[in-house]
Amino acid sequence: MGHEWDEWNGRPLPGGGDFSAPPALFFRFAALTLAALAGGVALLFYLLAPRLGALWPGLFPRALWIALGVGAGLEGIYLGLVAASYYGGTNLLPERLMERGPYLRLMNYTSLVARAFGRRDWVEHVAIDIYNTLAVRRGRKVGTGELLVLIPRCLSKQALDGVLEIAGRYEVPVFVATRGQLARRVIRERRPRAVVAVACERDMMTGLRDVAGKLPVLGLTMQLPNGPCRDAALDLAQMEQWVRGWISTSSLPASR
Repeated sequence: MGHEWDEWNGRPLPGGGDFSAPPALFFRFAALTLAALAGGVALLFYLLAPRLGALWPGLFPRALWIALGVGAGLEGIYLGLVAASYYGGTNLLPERLMERGPYLRLMNYTSLVARAFGRRDWVEHVAIDIYNTLAVRRGRKVGTGELLVLIPRCLSKQALDGVLEIAGRYEVPVFVATRGQLARRVIRERRPRAVVAVACERDMMTGLRDVAGKLPVLGLTMQLPNGPCRDAALDLAQMEQWVRGWISTSSLPASR
């Protein structure tokens, strides 16, 4: 079991290990996160203003508060663009300014805030769902040999058999990653052009943070009916849809 679940007490997880949640949950916590960030910076400015005002009379603290206001406004606009992109069905920003850029950092900061309210797994789940929705809309295509499927060792036999069947059907390589460091090494060695990864919400957040900015990734979260890292289940139909959607028509096996 990974260190992300060190605090698990062995009891059944809420909802049978299914942390599905409405998208609005993430946007509420993201707004709270940005507000907390702005508040923290405002407090710092408040503490530093007298000293800086003595050094540069007439410039501080007014310049500091103007800069804070502009920064907070830009953060609010950005979150609004992400929400409008998700709900509106059209990505309003390029991927480097959204799901493969600042959104990854927003996901992680929001996760930290959600932990304080005991909502970490639900917020992470929907944050990943939003990320996937934005990423799928890019319509990226790769060849069968350019796509890599990464799965954990904790899948149930039924889930593992299903993944292997899908991978065989579309002639896509599969690798069982026993830990994040090994998964990153496989990506470096194989140099795929895209990855479909399977993990729990906590491990997926770490993986997206480390990899998605460098390589297109779709992250399929699991259900954990028997607790973390044991007999996990997943949505095989969703996996097949992603694999088929990413493989260019010319690369699909002729018999399919």
